[in-house]
Amino acid sequence: MKGRLKWAVGVAVLAAVATVGTVAVAGGGGEVREDLTGYEEVPAISTEGNGTFRARIDARDEQIRYRLTYSDLEGDVLQAHIHIGQRAVNGKIVAFLCSNLPNPPAGTPACPPAPGTVEGTIEPADVQGTTTPPPDTAGQGIEAGAFDELVDAIRAGVTYANVHSTKWPGGEIRAQLERGRHFGDDGDRD
Repeated sequence: MKGRLKWAVGVAVLAAVATVGTVAVAGGGGEVREDLTGYEEVPAISTEGNGTFRARIDARDEQIRYRLTYSDLEGDVLQAHIHIGQRAVNGKIVAFLCSNLPNPPAGTPACPPAPGTVEGTIEPADVQGTTTPPPDTAGQGIEAGAFDELVDAIRAGVTYANVHSTKWPGGEIRAQLERGRHFGDDGDRD
């Protein structure tokens, strides 16, 4: 009887620990920190341009708070985005970070001239659909507003942030948002 009681208590403790762990993970805290360079663009670009991308993912409240900085670009800033695409592959825009082009999505901040910093928040309404293929890329399956799919793609390491300039309209600097760069919700903030 005593052995069964110890076993039952042990199972109950393990179940409680597993539940707490699941709740912490389900809360969806995570942080991304990356450096942008021309060498990560496809094709690679030799430029003095550089930057950093920092993002804090809050899956529970469906928000990604980001901070993008850039400097030494060879052209004027046109726009910056998060794209879906693995390393060495170009992909569709899934969220705007800033834009100086006419008619960006509502709420998109303007890109300041370099050196510049732009901060913002991506919410479900900011997620662009990637299901309709452009002429040069197959559809990529994220529906407009599918915030959870954007978070899944970031965590899978198949998204990248980049900054487009007048000299390099396809993108001057880029950083792959790597799976190994996501940190738990430990309160560490930039």
